[in-house]
Amino acid sequence: MHRQIVQPEVISLVLKGSSKVSSIRDKVHPSVTSKTKRLIDILGALVGIAITIVIAIPVAIAIQLDTPGPILYSQFRCGLKGKLFRIWKFRSMIVEADKLNHQVNNQAKGHIFKNHNDPRITRVGRFLRRTSLDELPQFWNVLRGEMSLVGTRPPTRYEVIHYQKHHWKRLNVKPGITGEWQVNGRSTIKDFEKIVQMDLRYQRKWSVIYDLTIMVKTIWVVLNKSGAC
Repeated sequence: MHRQIVQPEVISLVLKGSSKVSSIRDKVHPSVTSKTKRLIDILGALVGIAITIVIAIPVAIAIQLDTPGPILYSQFRCGLKGKLFRIWKFRSMIVEADKLNHQVNNQAKGHIFKNHNDPRITRVGRFLRRTSLDELPQFWNVLRGEMSLVGTRPPTRYEVIHYQKHHWKRLNVKPGITGEWQVNGRSTIKDFEKIVQMDLRYQRKWSVIYDLTIMVKTIWVVLNKSGAC
């Protein structure tokens, strides 16, 4: 099915005028205002950026040798309360892969796109995704305050434009580099409603200690290569 392109201003209008989110937008989750969480985000982002700088050259060379083109890939995502921001990753797909979305079958159910054998993913890209190295540039988003180390998966504009009322609740926290979904079966969960349930569970269980627990679990998952794309 062809995936329509939704412009940033369209999302903004939907967020401002939709009755689905009018009551939700005023609610602020404690994690958003936590100074301790923000401090951890800043410290973690600085360490993450340092690591990113160290591996950037070999990753850039590998990407160029595999499929010449941009080293970084950016895309508009919806963050806290649906606010648009530009997310950054090391490019793991062929150039202009977004234009070929309609040619790839969506194996997931609901407002999320997933295909385990996506032909647009390059050889180097598969390695980057399997090791989560492709997501390292997102530490810049964390430092800017657009993301957190731990949170919900940042949805695309296309996904959000089709949200139902209960889906908006998952945007009451900042999107994270990691979260419940990533450490609890990321590759095997193909039902969007289950992802929403996990995001809401995170909001209910949230604490600084719980964030630290998820970070430790994330390291374990990555080292065991169980967080594949």
